Amino acid sequence: MERWNDCDAVERHPEKLGGAWVFRGTRVPLAALFGNLRDGASIDQVLEWFPGVQRSQVEAVLAHEAMAAAHLEAL
Repeated sequence: MERWNDCDAVERHPEKLGGAWVFRGTRVPLAALFGNLRDGASIDQVLEWFPGVQRSQVEAVLAHEAMAAAHLEAL
């Protein structure tokens, strides 16, 4: 998942959650966002459950994922 390298809202470090991509400045993995959205949670609920995550970070991650999906469709 190297596509996250150019998204400023996320980071990963080998010593933080085993190198999983997390929201910058937190220990909240991106998988928490996508899993909760998949299960029917709203963005507001995710932000309530993970108070260290900022709305702008969620928006940036979703926009980044949408661009990646559009790119794959174009191939």
